[in-house]
Amino acid sequence: MTDGSDFNASRRDFFQRAGLGAAAVGAASAMPQLAAAGETQASAPARSHFTGGTPTKSAVAASPTEIPAPISRHTTQTHDIELVSREVTAEVMPGVTHTFMTFNGQVPAPMIRVRQGDTLKVTVTNSSDNMNAHSIDLHAVYGSGGGAPFTKVAPGQSKSFTFRTLYPGAFIYHCGVDNLDEHMSRGMFGMILVEPQEGLPPVDREVYLGQHELYTKEGLGQKGDTTFDSRAMIAEDPTYVLFNGAFAGFTGQGFGPITAKVDETVRVFVVGGGPNLTSSLHPIGNVWSRCWPQGALANAPQRYVQTWPVSPGSAFVGEMELPVPQTINLVDHAISRTLNKGALAQIKVEGEERPDILNVG
Repeated sequence: MTDGSDFNASRRDFFQRAGLGAAAVGAASAMPQLAAAGETQASAPARSHFTGGTPTKSAVAASPTEIPAPISRHTTQTHDIELVSREVTAEVMPGVTHTFMTFNGQVPAPMIRVRQGDTLKVTVTNSSDNMNAHSIDLHAVYGSGGGAPFTKVAPGQSKSFTFRTLYPGAFIYHCGVDNLDEHMSRGMFGMILVEPQEGLPPVDREVYLGQHELYTKEGLGQKGDTTFDSRAMIAEDPTYVLFNGAFAGFTGQGFGPITAKVDETVRVFVVGGGPNLTSSLHPIGNVWSRCWPQGALANAPQRYVQTWPVSPGSAFVGEMELPVPQTINLVDHAISRTLNKGALAQIKVEGEERPDILNVG
């Protein structure tokens, strides 16, 4: 395990580069430096209702821009949604691994994007080499357990059920077995986005993040494989607080920041996997120009909101306008979770300076 002085030096360098200020430097606990793995370019959304992927084979972190495209059709459809539960050993940070529980090998699970009134046939398959039973509970379902009683599968089994999406919004889906808190902590959650019949306002880019805590018996940054700590989970004392299963993954020292351009509008979808902590979601250097708390897309958006709580088992949809070039730090403003436990993602906004808006000379 790296000693504390090395941790603190790396941590100081990381936060100075991130622009989070001197407050991070003086904190007592340490943040290991992430190895750079190249910048992730914001890609055009895929054109299917269901997609996903991870930036490297050694990670479960879902690529935040590989999500389905906005829906433009005005008729209902039927979709076959296939989710495979996979227990995957992957890196939380370089040299630190954990056995995550996932749908389709990524955290958060793939976004399911449909239109109000669509019909979904959901099939849950439990990989034969898994050690645990799994199921699915979708908060977009009218019915017992959101589907969990109909989809509990032992390793090697598959089960299906069908439902119709009667109300719009951004909702969580997650494993629904008896110890679902552990399964959600270890990555088994995602978002089902039910667009209203009139669709969503157009934006230039969309981003998909999932926040969750990870509880391990080993300390933060301790190299090697980590063991899940149920006692720490019950005490609500996480080792890591993560976006997309990775410690500060989408930053200049991780997989690379998310990218955007001046004068664009970015929509951010966040799903709160928990299982215990409520996030105080804030974009440092920006504001939520429009946001739909709890993913309640049937309601009028809130305007110019600085910080919004995203509770476990819920979702958030927020939009940012980008008038100036900068690096926006998306943080949990229960800020020790960002400074010490990894809850940080960045959006790098590139373009011409606007001294009429911001003049630092």
